[in-house]
Amino acid sequence: MSYLETAAQFYNEVAQTPQVGLCCVQSTPLQLPGLKIPRKMQEMNYGCGTTVHPTELGNQPTVLYVGVGGGLEALQFAYFSQRSSAVIVVDPVAEMRQAATRNLEIAVLENPWFDTSFVEIREGDAFNLPVADSSVDIVAQNCLFNIFEPEDLTRALQEAYRVLKPGGRLQMSDPIATRPIPQHLQKDERLRAMCLSGALTYEEYIQHIINVGFGQVEIRARRPYRLLDSQTYNLEENLLLESLDSVAFKVIIPEDGACVFTGKTAIYAGSEPFFDDGAGHILQRGIPASVCDKTAAKLAALMPDKIMITDSTWHYKGGGCC
Repeated sequence: MSYLETAAQFYNEVAQTPQVGLCCVQSTPLQLPGLKIPRKMQEMNYGCGTTVHPTELGNQPTVLYVGVGGGLEALQFAYFSQRSSAVIVVDPVAEMRQAATRNLEIAVLENPWFDTSFVEIREGDAFNLPVADSSVDIVAQNCLFNIFEPEDLTRALQEAYRVLKPGGRLQMSDPIATRPIPQHLQKDERLRAMCLSGALTYEEYIQHIINVGFGQVEIRARRPYRLLDSQTYNLEENLLLESLDSVAFKVIIPEDGACVFTGKTAIYAGSEPFFDDGAGHILQRGIPASVCDKTAAKLAALMPDKIMITDSTWHYKGGGCC
């Protein structure tokens, strides 16, 4: 049985018998005025973070959500796009689609604003998304892509890139590993399906996104997720997994490389009122300016005695420059 077949069987099981605590279901769902999350939906919240970022959701975007889970984030996206088929959900497991459909029908009873027509659930998978090229504003997935082998991850990212409109956004939440996961855990198909052994390191994860053509990546959150303890998992030392929430933009990669924002700022401490590097970056004296990691490195090398670069906060909401 392949790891994808194991994952399908596993999610068939948890669709029928929700496993509270499987991922981060103990976390509180996004709180929005007038939005009520059915209990069953919360129990089936098989995600490691969130892909629903309100600042990204103006003008009722069309959202393609990959891997329905219990339908929680589909409902949250529908809160911002209250129109027919605004949220298209794709899942290969019939039992998950059926469970999400039932949960959304319950959501109608608890949310007067919601209509089940807002969310369209389709059969399909991450490698063959059932939508046209350049047709959606947002592709989102939560704690799914991390179960893929590297070559399948590339296929899934390429599909997301294909269906996004120019300037569209890939919004993801996945576990990442603070060091490479040993082979004996990577080969455990059950652990991979449980989002515990397929995680890449941060550097590998971001590079996969850039390699398929996304020109800008912004980190929304990075936090502890799970600990793989040495005794249980036969490790030389404990291994920490983290949850990474990111937004990748379908924009052209600049000649000097993609822009990755991790919350760094540059601060000019020279004697002049401002500093202009001649490449579009103007720093006012003493005032932090958000910059991508690439620009931060260039500025630090340019004037190490007059420009301070602050550490990554692993939280970024826009407004900076490359």
